[in-house]
Amino acid sequence: MELHDYIRVLRKSWVTIVALTLVGIGVAAAYALLQTPNYSTSAKVFVSTSNSGSVSELAQSNNFSQQRVKTYTSLVTTPMVLLPVVDELKLDLTAGQLSRLVTASVAPDTTLIEITVGNKDPELAAEIATAVSESLTLIVQSIDSPAAGIETEATASPVRLTLVQPATVPQRPVSPNVPLYIALGALVGLALGVGLAVLREMLDTRIRNERDVQHITDVPIIGGIVFDPKAKERPLIVQADPHSPRAESFRTLRTNLQFLDTDRTRRMFVVTSSIQSEGKSTTAANLAIAVADSGARVLLVDADLRRPKVADYMGIEGAVGLTDLLIGRAELQDVVQRWGRNNLFVLPAGSVPPNPSELLGSTAMVSTIEELGRAFDVVLFDAPPLLPVTDAAVLTRSVGGAIVVVSAGRAHRAHLEGAIAALANVDAQISGIVLTMLPTKGPDAYGYGRYGYGYGYGYASSAAETESPRSAKAAAKAAAKNGVGV
Repeated sequence: MELHDYIRVLRKSWVTIVALTLVGIGVAAAYALLQTPNYSTSAKVFVSTSNSGSVSELAQSNNFSQQRVKTYTSLVTTPMVLLPVVDELKLDLTAGQLSRLVTASVAPDTTLIEITVGNKDPELAAEIATAVSESLTLIVQSIDSPAAGIETEATASPVRLTLVQPATVPQRPVSPNVPLYIALGALVGLALGVGLAVLREMLDTRIRNERDVQHITDVPIIGGIVFDPKAKERPLIVQADPHSPRAESFRTLRTNLQFLDTDRTRRMFVVTSSIQSEGKSTTAANLAIAVADSGARVLLVDADLRRPKVADYMGIEGAVGLTDLLIGRAELQDVVQRWGRNNLFVLPAGSVPPNPSELLGSTAMVSTIEELGRAFDVVLFDAPPLLPVTDAAVLTRSVGGAIVVVSAGRAHRAHLEGAIAALANVDAQISGIVLTMLPTKGPDAYGYGRYGYGYGYGYASSAAETESPRSAKAAAKAAAKNGVGV
């Protein structure tokens, strides 16, 4: 993944990332508030040695004090020092338990011992710190005397410990550190959110944009059709709302179609997809209308002999059609119906046969394709999906080129790879790919504005937007009745 991929993932999953960050903050704050506050306070003991006052003795005594202070620091947590504190304060603790509450340290190049005590009771923490400091002073005074017995000037210890800073009662707890907990919770939640978003993106094999298609194949993308929530109500958007941005995208597809397979004299294409419900039939119908609007003589053939839909979309009679032509029960002029005011003709599928693949791969179909190529400028075949059945692959081999429709957010990469492989197995050519159901919002949005589509247009300003589904179907039937026959 590149930088722009990560940015797209963050834009797409920002709600999840923010939600997990807030959850992390909430959990951390709750954990911190449920913890019992702990208070810490310190007392300081100064270590000194007696000397005669000369410069050399002052230096020697200072070095001696710094050496001894390390030993005294280790004595702080010994039972010899702590047991008198337990007895004095009547603590319900052993010397070992008390040692876990007491720490001693010395600042570099000093003879100050800092004794720190942490406890849930701030007053008790101050009492323990001061008592430990006093106990250390007494213990050092007794064990550092040169001789036991009555202390005289000759036998007095040269080392003296002085409590210079008794412990004070702390006013604020040292733990839990609520701001730190919240910051850590936010970082953990943010990391989980970003990690989950990236993992979900890496595991998501659905095709969502042009970049996903380009990672699979070098076949050119010749058009993009945005998602329309009213597509089922008005499948023929080019006829129902010709000024809408979605209708403009079909006209752009028509323009790009002119540059496909320029070395082929016959302008015939199979419109198919990898799986069902990707919008291939509506794409074929709208593209046929758009091409016919440019003045070309166009034929739309419903070659989906398993689940034909073109007759319903176009509002024509579909009982007799391609299957009757292939078995010799009808002639071409008997089954082709004119649609609308332009040179658009429709050949419905007819009755559903028991052997669609055999019919589409028959010599009769090859002859029919040759005849249609001579009679019309552009012929579009609406064929079944490639993965469930072999009909489209067989038909494409005879026609010469396929337009593969890929639904963004529905088709997976494996679906498109399988469709490409199915056509390659029969030496059939893919002329182009059309992306459908592209989102209009979000990081994968298909922006019309950057391509200049729909200047001054919009669904809200379109008169056809207010039409009911019944009126749209009625308009399609009225257009179909304007002419019949070839």
